[in-house]
Amino acid sequence: QVQLVESGGGLVQAGGSLRLSCAASGRTFSSYSMGWFRQAPGKEREFVAAISWSGVMTYYADSVKDRFTISRDNAKNTVYLQMNSLKLEDTAVYYCAAGRIFLSRTYYVNKDEYNYWGQGTQVTVSS
Repeated sequence: QVQLVESGGGLVQAGGSLRLSCAASGRTFSSYSMGWFRQAPGKEREFVAAISWSGVMTYYADSVKDRFTISRDNAKNTVYLQMNSLKLEDTAVYYCAAGRIFLSRTYYVNKDEYNYWGQGTQVTVSS
């Protein structure tokens, strides 16, 4: 069982930066693949970024590549999402999720492959 708690969301102007954190409970955090997803009003939850259990492999949605960076600190049971050059269209509730060890990108980007979810944190980008 893993419990996830996101933090770091807020209101930021376009072009600004935010860093989201996701703190996980449990002693097996380092064995989980971790992902960030987001959901805007009226839209489906979409993949943003993911990281392997070791931190070696990372994956990004095309819409955030080169602007967002996912990382993890297994000693602190925490995964991060550094978001730079934020755009209006990045406004959404951001969720972190934990899943088993995935073997390919196909699994990392699929929200149905994740077993545990946080409650979400709101990110609002203003003009």
